[in-house]
Amino acid sequence: MVEDSELLDVICDGPFVSTNTSDDPAVKVPTTRKEFNDADHKAIEKNFQAKKILVCGIGPNEYNKISTCQSAKEIWEPLQTAHEGTTQVKQSKIDMLTTKYELFRMKDDESIQDMHTRFMSTINELHSMGEIISRNKLVKKILSVLPSS
Repeated sequence: MVEDSELLDVICDGPFVSTNTSDDPAVKVPTTRKEFNDADHKAIEKNFQAKKILVCGIGPNEYNKISTCQSAKEIWEPLQTAHEGTTQVKQSKIDMLTTKYELFRMKDDESIQDMHTRFMSTINELHSMGEIISRNKLVKKILSVLPSS
């Protein structure tokens, strides 16, 4: 979970770059570190905080993929693609999980607890992909797959 909305902005939109206007108002020149004011320092600090959060949440294999990234956005993009995939891959996963949900049945030799754990695993995967199924539908589905005994 993101600590504040400014960190999410840095992750999604890229880091803050302080600029000065030159003689031509359309041309912006990056500010040197010596010229930073307090607001610039705070904005730049958000990128460092976002990078720290992202790096602390990954394993060594993923770290190797992002170790040379300079901004939180540069870190986020390959991680997002690796975990969610492209839009097409994500939609395929959602379709596959939806089918798994629709065809869900309790196995003959399965306890109710095991069935519930397996069911919730599918629901949680769907939820992580942005697909929310109402509690009412979930209860109806569970009740429909329970054996009559």
